[in-house]
Amino acid sequence: MQSPIELRDRVVVVTGASSGIGAALARALAKRGATLALVARRAERLHALAAEIAGAGGSASVHPGDVADRAVVERSAEAVLHRHGRVDGLVNSAGFVHHGLVKDHPPADAARLVEVNVLGTLAWTQALLPALRARRGSWIVNVSSFAGLIPQPDEAIYSATKAAVTAFSAALGHEVAPLGIHVLAVHPVLVQTEMFTPEVMARMPGGSEGRFISAEAFAEETLAALSKGERSVVIPRVYRWVVRLRALAPARFDRVVAKTRLRVLPDLTR
Repeated sequence: MQSPIELRDRVVVVTGASSGIGAALARALAKRGATLALVARRAERLHALAAEIAGAGGSASVHPGDVADRAVVERSAEAVLHRHGRVDGLVNSAGFVHHGLVKDHPPADAARLVEVNVLGTLAWTQALLPALRARRGSWIVNVSSFAGLIPQPDEAIYSATKAAVTAFSAALGHEVAPLGIHVLAVHPVLVQTEMFTPEVMARMPGGSEGRFISAEAFAEETLAALSKGERSVVIPRVYRWVVRLRALAPARFDRVVAKTRLRVLPDLTR
């Protein structure tokens, strides 16, 4: 059995740290004694978060940049290693969602989804793998989505990118386990972040508002799964039954999707 993963006094890179899930995970890691390297495009938000962490007795450095720019990622990784001397953990949290039907999806937006959600995760992983290999007991957390396990109408391309992150995480986990690196894929269902605008909520089934969890609760459950050495987790865990339903009764599952998701899309047949 794998030893519990220790977070105190570890150096952890968190992408997408300027808001939402990434910021919540950075705060939760800092609370456990980790030193953070914060990555995102919005530098002012990163500096504010770093100041907040320092004010609570923690430590965080700021590394602004776009995860979709491979040259920027490589320079940022070098800067992290120059600043901290090592990296023990990586959280690939940077990503975004586009709600809309495939027929209405601009090609440029589709390409950007792939560049950020998939290639950004790959870029940071490859940039830090040598450093992670040098630290036995290191780890990677890739933030996928429930949509990566259960493809969602109105989020088809986003679902595809997150399915890629899920598959990448599983395959990577096999490759790096002999090197002492653990990989966890997390699949948030409904988490309160700025991505869920009023426009997005108008395309969600009625009653969805009451099923959201906070980003802070998501972060706590993620780190609990990491500490136990899990490789894949749905958060909240109660939604695991949906994954089982799709596998065991696909026709019934399709009827549920039609009833809950398709009915609320006014432009479906336009």
